[in-house]
Amino acid sequence: MNAGLAAVAVSAVFGIGSMTIAGAQAPATSSGIVLSVGANASQRVVSWYTSANTAQAVQLAPTSQLVNGEFPANAVTFAATVAANSVNGGYNAHAAIDGLQENTAYSYRVGAEGAWSPAYAFKTQKFDGDFDFLFFGDPQIGSSGDVAKDGAGWQDTLNVSLAANPDAELLVSGGDQVETANTETQWNAFLASDKLRQYPWAPTIGNHDVGGKAYDQHFWTPNTDRSAPFYSGNSTTQSGGDYWYIYKGVLFIHLNSNAYANGSDAAHIGYVTDVVNAHAADAKYTVLVYHHSIYSPADHANDSDNQQRRRDFPTAFSNLGVDLVLQGHDHSYSRSYAIKNGQKANADEQPGAAQVSEGPGGVIYVTGNSSSGSKYYDLSAPKVGSDFGPDPLDPTGKRHWANSVENQEHVRTYVKVEVGKNALVVENIRSGTCAAPNAAVERGNVSWCGPNSGASPAQPVGSTVDKVVIHRFAAPPVEAGVGGTVPPTLALTLGAPASFGAFTPGVGNDYTASTTATVTSTAGDATLAVTDPSSTAPGRLVNGTFALASPLRVAGTPLPATVRTYAAPVSNDNVAIDFKQSIAANEPLRTGTYAKTLTFTLSTTNP
Repeated sequence: MNAGLAAVAVSAVFGIGSMTIAGAQAPATSSGIVLSVGANASQRVVSWYTSANTAQAVQLAPTSQLVNGEFPANAVTFAATVAANSVNGGYNAHAAIDGLQENTAYSYRVGAEGAWSPAYAFKTQKFDGDFDFLFFGDPQIGSSGDVAKDGAGWQDTLNVSLAANPDAELLVSGGDQVETANTETQWNAFLASDKLRQYPWAPTIGNHDVGGKAYDQHFWTPNTDRSAPFYSGNSTTQSGGDYWYIYKGVLFIHLNSNAYANGSDAAHIGYVTDVVNAHAADAKYTVLVYHHSIYSPADHANDSDNQQRRRDFPTAFSNLGVDLVLQGHDHSYSRSYAIKNGQKANADEQPGAAQVSEGPGGVIYVTGNSSSGSKYYDLSAPKVGSDFGPDPLDPTGKRHWANSVENQEHVRTYVKVEVGKNALVVENIRSGTCAAPNAAVERGNVSWCGPNSGASPAQPVGSTVDKVVIHRFAAPPVEAGVGGTVPPTLALTLGAPASFGAFTPGVGNDYTASTTATVTSTAGDATLAVTDPSSTAPGRLVNGTFALASPLRVAGTPLPATVRTYAAPVSNDNVAIDFKQSIAANEPLRTGTYAKTLTFTLSTTNP
């Protein structure tokens, strides 16, 4: 156990001890357990429902310390805050887990001694550097009219996306977890997957979540401002609040966009401004998350509330240096151009560009399609002359001016965001096809499915709808040709002729000599070889009609010999060539000069 966890454990135990238990009660049962994001990478929050107003806690230990599934005696305990559940009776609880260590697998359970929940596990990764997170548009369980089918599609998207991205570090919500705010059967279906107990969920409140207290009771969020402007109604009966956290150099700010009138938009901007001013120095990117897509590609494109937010938000977000805005609500996918002060930042940016630059003040807005298949909205036609008219770069007039990409196929998708040192990569990925689970298609709520309004067959699970690399300030890379040509070259020059000097008759000896060669080759491979072209005693030195008994050796080998081979081009390689001539003590020698003219060849089979 590390010192940080041990220190927290002491204060947590005292916290539990200070709670008052009113009378003898049956052991509490736990349900709706969800792991949520904390204030930073070393913290998580666990929330759950409990049946009794008794002392509750989260117990935590490194998974490696569990024996046969049993927690060790020194497991750390974090006291929970327990409050009455105003929706359906019982109580709700939450506890923050602090002091986590990086690259560690943990197991945890909730409840109390004698009434612990099953154990669940999660894993931390490095607390700095690059990371991936996943963004999910409106599960909205129950909106198809079939809670079970909606839940099946949502669970399948979680399974598919996390099987493809097992090291994703956050699951970020686009809002509308359920269709009806206080209907617990819908919440049960939404929370059914154990993936929500293994990966931290970063909730966002949608318009279908705001109409009751269940959202607030299911999720406890860090650094939350629950002041009146951040609710769209009575805070005692509805959910709300804005919150923020920093995760590995990314400042995330979640807004309750249900509150927009009566000064709420100004309050949101004030909240974002204060958080950015206080924490931008600790973050390399700022990502905003809220439900109502201000550049909606579908049914909500021209809602009056969205028109209001289009007037209120974009210039402030540009001035504050926001990089990416993630939105839901419209059950279709869109990716904006870089938008600065409510206008296209770069007139030359082309639709569907795979590489874009924000430039100072540019913001990319993304709308997530349905992650459960419970409801889809078809793309809407831009209204000529409105603030959200057609894009002049679209000859069909079907795409809105702010959006580089708009897509609807009536299949489930999710968005993957890769956070790099100098760029964000945003990719919209199919998590389903036209086949079940896809409730809106199964129930006939939509009449077609597949690309091109159903004219093309559905693409496979895991295929990409859209992908873009967002460069912060540098212009996106542009390919430009530059180069030169290299003529085929095989060049060979030899140094001074090799000489053995005088041979001494009657004395056995190995005589040596050497020369050099300089090799240049542009070929993929090359061979430097030597041969004796003479028909007189090939491979041996001769003096007139007399020849030496032993063969001449070049590079250690009788002729013909390979001096050197090359597996790649080479320039001005200096090669030492060794010669050896053996003469026996009883070998007769004729007065004169023994010599041969040899041929050196540089050749290739791969010019």
